[in-house]
Amino acid sequence: MTENPFFRLHSKLLREGPGDRESLDWALAQVSVPPDGAICDAGCGPGADLAALLEHVPDGRVDGVDAHEPFLKAAAERFEGATRPRLIHGNFAMLKGPYDLIWSAGAVYFLGVTVALERWRAALKPGGAVAFSQVFWKTDKPSKDAKELWEDYGHMPYEAEVYDQVRQAGFTVIAGRELPAAAWEEYYRPLEARIAALRPGADAALKKVLDQEQLEIDTWRAHPGDYGYLQVVARPE
Repeated sequence: MTENPFFRLHSKLLREGPGDRESLDWALAQVSVPPDGAICDAGCGPGADLAALLEHVPDGRVDGVDAHEPFLKAAAERFEGATRPRLIHGNFAMLKGPYDLIWSAGAVYFLGVTVALERWRAALKPGGAVAFSQVFWKTDKPSKDAKELWEDYGHMPYEAEVYDQVRQAGFTVIAGRELPAAAWEEYYRPLEARIAALRPGADAALKKVLDQEQLEIDTWRAHPGDYGYLQVVARPE
């Protein structure tokens, strides 16, 4: 079977979206997760954030949940021989819990903010919280390039809309901020290097994917004031 060119590009990447250690630490600083607490990384991908989450609960449990088996396999290879984290192949809309914190870096768009929080509520311990990131428009007059890049995404919210979606789910916003530029580069620099490494000898299908991903990188770097990721920490009311 021919390998999907998108997954061929992403198969060697640690991270599948913007994020970094500083951003994770900021979110965890907004809540009180005990050292023996339980954290779920919902949509963990290949496991970029799992090591940091483990450090926040040295005596606790971290579960990484993802529906894409190759990502989980990559994560398993990074933690081979370790007793933590626990990696679960499954739908993160159906989390079991109970968790002190559900962490989700850039994955809530699969469900939508309100639906994700509504479904995750039952998986939280009393006093538990959710920390997630969601792409949003920073201006009501984005560039043509930015609009074209995101035209297939569907409705992209403004910052106030994201907070409204949180409240519609019956959650209270504890803290929120825009993900810093360093978190984007933490994703884009390795992705750009991977693109360059695959270009020689790439067939038409792979070249199309490489061009699309490079366009995404170039558009953000040219128009960082048009859109970003909003980091939100929230708790059920």
